[in-house]
Amino acid sequence: MLALTAKALFTPLQRIDDPVVLIDDGRIASISSRAAAELPSGAQHIDFGDSVLAPGLIDIHIHGGVGYDVMQNDESGRAAFERFLVQHGVTSYYPTTVTASLNETLRALEYLARAVEQAEKGAAPQRARPLGVHLEGPFLSHLRRGVHPPERLVTPDIKTFDRFWQAAQGRIRVMTIAPELPGALEVIAEANRRGVCVSIGHSDATLEQARAGITAGARHATHTFNAMRPLGHRDPGIAGEVLSNATISADIIADGIHVHPAMLQVFLKAKSSDRAVLITDATAATGMPEGQYMLGSLEVEVRNGMCLHDGKLAGSVLTLDRAVRNAMQFAGFDLQQAVRIASLNPARAVQADRGTLQAGHPADLVVLSPSGEVKATILNGVLAQ
Repeated sequence: MLALTAKALFTPLQRIDDPVVLIDDGRIASISSRAAAELPSGAQHIDFGDSVLAPGLIDIHIHGGVGYDVMQNDESGRAAFERFLVQHGVTSYYPTTVTASLNETLRALEYLARAVEQAEKGAAPQRARPLGVHLEGPFLSHLRRGVHPPERLVTPDIKTFDRFWQAAQGRIRVMTIAPELPGALEVIAEANRRGVCVSIGHSDATLEQARAGITAGARHATHTFNAMRPLGHRDPGIAGEVLSNATISADIIADGIHVHPAMLQVFLKAKSSDRAVLITDATAATGMPEGQYMLGSLEVEVRNGMCLHDGKLAGSVLTLDRAVRNAMQFAGFDLQQAVRIASLNPARAVQADRGTLQAGHPADLVVLSPSGEVKATILNGVLAQ
């Protein structure tokens, strides 16, 4: 049995001062305060001093890092990437595809499904685990496609979605789709029926079209403000629905580049710590020096902290722990609120059994300084080395 102590613990809904966390067989056995429980004799004790214990972070929109792109069938690259995530407090993630040819997408989904299956069987316990696939494209708006190749975009239909579903062995957990496209509402309804978190994004939807997508079954929105119809006071569009609809969750890239810090404040005030989700949209360039890298079949260039393709933003080089600290710096969130929108909230959005510290749950924790710096990460009850 392993016993952890620290200055505080965020569940993240509650704060416990001077906590004692007992871990047995990879799961949390109990959480209490030191005033209410003594350390069991024989337990291995690790004291993290003035640090904070929190749930492991969860990234539901990430394309790669440290030179690895999730569309690649590269086992050694994926291993290095998953170890890199752990260094930044991420214990679970959803590898995110980028629009490609039908055959390239199917191959990538087959490979990613195998990676998820291996993680489910407990392989590589010291690496961040893929819990499912995020299908971003090809059901996207031509007008709001960003850098997704226009010739590879596809009009939504259930037959094509089912081909993706079968290739991924039913492990698609998130799908970004533009709800205004012909056939989109039918695909949204079917994906929702299969348990997918349908996220509206890369979309030129009007307010009414966004609402139709939500009525059909969408319950989330992808990188708010980016690749969507701009917010207007007479034409609120998809962003207006995101900000005004308290029933849906939405994510945002909090790097200070994709969205101005003032708009991050607007977003977090509207969605609050209940429905906001931090993502990275990170690419293979994350954690690497400036230069050229791949995003699917696209070559991107990293310059001055921006990831670019043909002059357009193409993902980011953001890490999720940095996004947590940016939410604190830019929007005045405290550490407990910022941790919640990078752990519990993404888990709730995709209906994953993660993101909270309580008895019986997997012992995935991040150890943070009071300012949000990662001090250590624990996966399945084991301190990552």
